[in-house]
Amino acid sequence: MIPKECKRLAEVDFPIAGVSTHAAREKSIRHGHPNALHLWWARRPLASCRSILLALLLPDPCDSQCPAEFKTKARGILKELSGVSEGDAGLRKALLSFIGDVASWEVANHSRWIGVARNLIKAAHPDEIPLVVDPFAGGGAIPLEALRLGCEAFASDLNPVANLINKVLLEDVPRHGPELADEIRATGSAVLAAANKKLSGLYPPDKDGARPITYLWARTVRCESPNCGAEIPLVRSFWLSKKASRRRALKPSVVRPSGEIPRIELEIIEPRSDREVSSGTVTRAKATCICCHSVLSPERVRSQLAAQRGGSDVVFDKAGNRVGGARLLAVVSLRPDETGRRYRLPDGNDYEAVYNAQKQLESLESLESSEGLKLIPGEEIPRTELRRISLPIYGIDRFRDMYTARQLVTLTELSQNIRRLSSDKPEANRILSLCLGKTADLNNANSSWEPIAECPRHTLARHDIPMAWDFAEAVPLSESSGSMYSIVKGTATALPSSTSLGRSTATLQRADACAHPLPDCSAAVWFTDPPYYDSVPYAHLSDFFFIWHRRALRNGAIEYPFHLTPKDEECVADRPHRQIPNAKTGKDFEARIGLAMGEGFRITQPEGIACVVFAHKTTEGWEALLTGMISAGWTITGSWPVLTEMQSRLNARENASLATSVHLICRPRSADSKVGDWGQVLRKLPNRVHEWMDRLEEEGVRGADLVFACIGPALEIYSRYSMVVDAEDRVIPLGGNPEAQEPHLKGYLAYVWEIVGRTALEKVLGTAEARARNGAAGALEEDSRLTALFLWTLQTTSMVPDEASKTESEDDVPDDADEEEYAPGPSKGFTLVFDVVRRFAQPLGIHLDSWEGRIIETRKGVVRLIPISERAEALFGREGAAAVADRIEDVGTRGGPIQLTLWPEEVAPPQLKGRRGTRTKTGADAPDPSLQSQKTTTLDRVHAAMLLQASGRTNALRALLKEEVDRAPDFLRLSNALSVLYPRGSEERRLLEAMLLAVPR
Repeated sequence: MIPKECKRLAEVDFPIAGVSTHAAREKSIRHGHPNALHLWWARRPLASCRSILLALLLPDPCDSQCPAEFKTKARGILKELSGVSEGDAGLRKALLSFIGDVASWEVANHSRWIGVARNLIKAAHPDEIPLVVDPFAGGGAIPLEALRLGCEAFASDLNPVANLINKVLLEDVPRHGPELADEIRATGSAVLAAANKKLSGLYPPDKDGARPITYLWARTVRCESPNCGAEIPLVRSFWLSKKASRRRALKPSVVRPSGEIPRIELEIIEPRSDREVSSGTVTRAKATCICCHSVLSPERVRSQLAAQRGGSDVVFDKAGNRVGGARLLAVVSLRPDETGRRYRLPDGNDYEAVYNAQKQLESLESLESSEGLKLIPGEEIPRTELRRISLPIYGIDRFRDMYTARQLVTLTELSQNIRRLSSDKPEANRILSLCLGKTADLNNANSSWEPIAECPRHTLARHDIPMAWDFAEAVPLSESSGSMYSIVKGTATALPSSTSLGRSTATLQRADACAHPLPDCSAAVWFTDPPYYDSVPYAHLSDFFFIWHRRALRNGAIEYPFHLTPKDEECVADRPHRQIPNAKTGKDFEARIGLAMGEGFRITQPEGIACVVFAHKTTEGWEALLTGMISAGWTITGSWPVLTEMQSRLNARENASLATSVHLICRPRSADSKVGDWGQVLRKLPNRVHEWMDRLEEEGVRGADLVFACIGPALEIYSRYSMVVDAEDRVIPLGGNPEAQEPHLKGYLAYVWEIVGRTALEKVLGTAEARARNGAAGALEEDSRLTALFLWTLQTTSMVPDEASKTESEDDVPDDADEEEYAPGPSKGFTLVFDVVRRFAQPLGIHLDSWEGRIIETRKGVVRLIPISERAEALFGREGAAAVADRIEDVGTRGGPIQLTLWPEEVAPPQLKGRRGTRTKTGADAPDPSLQSQKTTTLDRVHAAMLLQASGRTNALRALLKEEVDRAPDFLRLSNALSVLYPRGSEERRLLEAMLLAVPR
């Protein structure tokens, strides 16, 4: 047993870059990986789980308490792979190198490498096999890697979908081995054959023998403009295929029969340029009529769709003729003797098949399973997460409303076939139930069409279920994308990837993390990835799968005593919405996470160790988690950010998306821990943060990742004490009011944010800016410091290249985004969560209100850095940069002062636009006069020069730059700093770099 006093490797060092390389790469592995078993949100990469767990279990050879026997055995074990340098430091280096290498997916199933890892753990824990406990098991990544390393694992989760995934991953796969894949293929084929026999008439072949694989639909509304009334197909894009060798699109045209309502007809074209393809008819819930060009408001669009229960189905008259509802735009098909997809317009046979499907659905409405469960899922969608699942706003109140009639009939038939044909094979029944859930993810009326890959998109690809105006109905009985055949095939391929687990299985239990079933002091390692505050509504998203799982699972396959997944006990905060009366707040999250952390403290051995993973980008989420951890009795002893997101996913973003997940290493705090002195804690904080930022910057950690990764080391200083008090014995809490002046009211984390902000400013602008609040001479103005901090926080962590991975959908904002949501327009600018900006600005003496509408714009909790393109009128007035450039050139020719031409020093700068793009108001609605009298700043001057660069007025720019260089060094100092801080590829960076080339030498 490792002595309690001995530090683990995870507490002293960790190969961040090496593990990050493998963890980020793992995200792009699409086939043959356990993650292909089923979707789970925010699942941690197996690479980081494996390496962190190994570092938690191994002692530091350089620690004086490290057992000599372990060091001797470890040297011998590592020599099986490579040499080990002499001395304890050499052994530590070899262990850390191995921990980095074992993260590779190529060695995860290699008996030699995994054998070395297991032998090292045995050498460190010779008396008993360590028990690893994860109370928020989710997708099972942590307990899976515990089994791979030869540990015992206890996995639990409140969510029944998570428990089904873990039942398969941690019990069925290890117990039955590779033969399980063959069983899945055989039973899956039988399920599909039975469904094809009964339902093939719903997907009839074309007359020329081609087989449809996807039907492309659009919901419709009616134009409400007088003298129009045309049907508007809600289409985001008329593109069918964007492949270079097969560009296809729909071209709408208006037909106006005499005395009748105008209508839209479609044809398929082969566009030679993007300009030939019409714009879509809907954006942000606003619909534009092609016939009369009037715009239907979001309220009216919602109202009409609500009357159609979402509008995903066709409305027929008694004779079977379409009279409204969803409109079929095109049919995608394949011919056996041709390569590539074909596109055709729909015909009467297509609608007849849909009509027949609706008749079949009517015959299924009253049928129930043996447990009394309706075969057609009529469960209502909970209305407590309308920010993430806004479907009820459009009349989609029940889960069945998310599907067309044909999809409901097909999925119901598949669910009953799975239940019947795998009745004597519980493990096959469970896996095929997961396959059915994945099939539903690609076979519902919210699955959109991807014209580049020419396939349906996953509905639950993100952490929400957005409304899809036009959608792709795949043929689940085919062998193409979106079919159950392809999903069963991919799942069977993924199963052998877990063979290195041997036959050992984890202990599983559905349990609440706030009331854990294990006894006191039973876990050697408590390793978990808890929910991320309000980031992922796990239970609400799981309902989508749960309704189909419970219909496909046979009795006894798994415990499912619910109507829908439990939500009241779930450890999350609900995002507020005006239609949610009783949303769970941040206080609810803090209370439940505190209980969960307390339970972890209770079940962990005194000499045990813990790791808590967190990757949320709001200060509220972090403070709630940290408060729960420290109040429960944990001391933070290490903090390691590991890259867990693909770089291509982040590169195109203009907000602070986190690339890393921070792994907080913790120990149970001793009962006799001392009381800390506030003065000493505060003195140690700056050096600790500065050292850690230097270390992480060397590893390539940047921006928001760096900000949150600094919280761990700062908490090491604070959390080692039972409490921290000031000279008057007042307790300094972790969180508090950041605007307060006294430490016992302000809270420790406010000082952490301040130190991080000052250190960042010192790095990018210099010492004077870091001390600007104290009146340091030579400091740049507030707007320069705010812009620098903003852009510094936006920087993207880049530890490893990621050329192989594909970018996410360019449509990163849901099309149904509420019109009240932040929608800055075409020139979006860069954004940060308001609370992050406030945490930096307030302690550094930056008054955000003073710069509202001038360089920033705040709405709905998001701060936007206004792009320089939107500052042109504010800086140059209505006449624009060209007229000002003429005056500069004229004044420069006469030898006068150019600055007075732009901004006379005694006069206020031009009035700025208001927050929402309107002109500055006057009278009672005018802003504070003090804000209007602000003088021109260095940032204004830099932006003016950039705008002259953009307008191509070289002579005026050179004249302005010469005067600025002669005037003071601040202009160049700020320009050089911003040229590094603006993201690569941004227009601002391009302009700055070009402008700096024109600076006179």
